[in-house]
Amino acid sequence: MTNKHQRRGAVALAAGLSVGLISTLPTLAQQANFESFTLSAGTPATSVSGFTNGISALSNIAGRDRNGTICAGFADVAPDHVMVLQQDFATLTLQVNSGGNDTSILIQGPDGTVRCGDDTDRRNPDALVQDQSWSAGTYSIWVGSHQQGQRYNYSLSANP
Repeated sequence: MTNKHQRRGAVALAAGLSVGLISTLPTLAQQANFESFTLSAGTPATSVSGFTNGISALSNIAGRDRNGTICAGFADVAPDHVMVLQQDFATLTLQVNSGGNDTSILIQGPDGTVRCGDDTDRRNPDALVQDQSWSAGTYSIWVGSHQQGQRYNYSLSANP
């Protein structure tokens, strides 16, 4: 084998190994479609806005949340918002306000923990997640609608 062939073989081997290594790396965090926000001690309620328009089932992102609740609705593949908690929070409420449209929410935490929310109550179909034990870190948030491709403008509030 000549040096020329050895170099080609080495390049082909390196390229193959690189592709194999890249495919085994964890997926990098995706950029949010809309505003991101940070919460820390003493932060007042924060509100960001966006719109639903997704065609991907939230159940494809996470089938069920940490309580076994099915993650229902449709959203974009990329998260709508990124929330950074600079410290642990004992309780936190995230609420969607779309003017009473049928929305849903999925929140994926830094350790992979998933929280899903649906109707606030029988009279308000906007989504709500009210939960305890939020660890410091970065959370991806998807806001969806129960009908595929349905566009609703919304605001999302986070209340520590």
